[in-house]
Amino acid sequence: MTVSPCTADFLICNKELYNFLLAAQQYCLKNNCQRIANISLEIKPVDPLTIFANLASECQINFYWQDPSQKEAIAAMGAIKKLEITGKERFKQSEYFIEECRQKIIYFPQDNSLQSFPVFFCSFGFFDRNINQNYPFAEANIFLPRWQISYNRGKCTLVANLIIDARVDIHKTIEKIWDKIQKISNLKHNIEINLLESNKYIKKAVTDPNEFKISILSALNAINSNYLNKIVLANALDVSSNRNFDLFQSLINLRYLHPNCYIFSTSNGKGQNFIGASPERLISIRKNQLITDALAGSAPRGQTPTEDAASADRLINSQKERHEHSLVIDFITQSLSELGLSPEILKPRLRRLSNIQHLWTPIRATIPQNVHPLQIVARLHPTPAVAGTAPDLAGNEIRRYENFERGLYAAPLGWIDLLGNSDFVVGIRSALIDGDHARLYAGAGIVAGSDPDKEIAEIQLKLQALLKALV
Repeated sequence: MTVSPCTADFLICNKELYNFLLAAQQYCLKNNCQRIANISLEIKPVDPLTIFANLASECQINFYWQDPSQKEAIAAMGAIKKLEITGKERFKQSEYFIEECRQKIIYFPQDNSLQSFPVFFCSFGFFDRNINQNYPFAEANIFLPRWQISYNRGKCTLVANLIIDARVDIHKTIEKIWDKIQKISNLKHNIEINLLESNKYIKKAVTDPNEFKISILSALNAINSNYLNKIVLANALDVSSNRNFDLFQSLINLRYLHPNCYIFSTSNGKGQNFIGASPERLISIRKNQLITDALAGSAPRGQTPTEDAASADRLINSQKERHEHSLVIDFITQSLSELGLSPEILKPRLRRLSNIQHLWTPIRATIPQNVHPLQIVARLHPTPAVAGTAPDLAGNEIRRYENFERGLYAAPLGWIDLLGNSDFVVGIRSALIDGDHARLYAGAGIVAGSDPDKEIAEIQLKLQALLKALV
């Protein structure tokens, strides 16, 4: 069903929807239960980021997602069902939560003509328990949104997830849907890039550069003594502005500056937002076909085509960078094999971003029906690209070296639908925004042969690219 603004009464225009909700309510009344109505309506194409900027509220849990091709984007606003948990069973508990919701969901239209299914939005902390009890996000956050705008290759869908029980006023429910459509239709869809440094910043590294260099040297000693093969050490940059950061303008800038990255934002409903432009896909599943990325080994982009080609050539032929990359490939293929999958390693290539380039090897596999996307996420996180090898040992060392809570940094963020389709990225090139304060995160992989000064320079390169987008 395609909906466009009209002067006729929405109830008359949508008798099918009214009858659907009435039948659902009568079922709830008879069985003393509650259902979740998933209502999908095709609307005229709009930019979900514009909708997000105008209709998302700081008092609600929100999520914005955009894939690298910019042909898919989702804005999710508000939550009708949510789960916040901690501990080692967080992925399994999240899977149970999604299944519990699935059993209550009914669909409109019932012929599945829109092929739109409920989408659950997820973010998981890097560690299963935060040491800093004041960190604003739980170690696992999953929610089913109240409103969702999805854009996919020219087609736009408004999804409403509504609680239906014996007390719901169906007329008012339909009026709310119609009101939302009218608000969307009346919005001005103008996107402006604002990269002017109009804010006055005060910047301070969370870890002093000299102390950070000492940590890298200590890690290298552990590697040289065969205690570790690799560890990823991160630093953070605290930025204070003379006014609140503009979340939506920052997302617009990230989209413009990093067109080949996944753009994301998730909020906690209390005013804090975690945003970023990640080049690293953890998993992408469509119709039981999985693709994941081994992304490790980095070099700066050159100022000229000749310099750029020379930098890429050094990266490709660097024994140190290739070793770091092979650790990630081995970890991913072994982890997928342990789940009963048969991973296929595709041709290696370069992932070129605006100011940095990476060694990149896609890996694909077919997903059996009995393997849930979150089982794959749980097995792959954290990869050596963001933790080290072995991940548990590296994680303990990260806790020892880093003097801040990673939280959602370098952790899985994404979505899952009830068909098993999903997208998750690794939350790198990211920032935690809280009013006029932002904390930016970046890390570098330390392996045998790492140069501390070069690793620090790589982190600064990543931080500056992120800072440029914040306004």
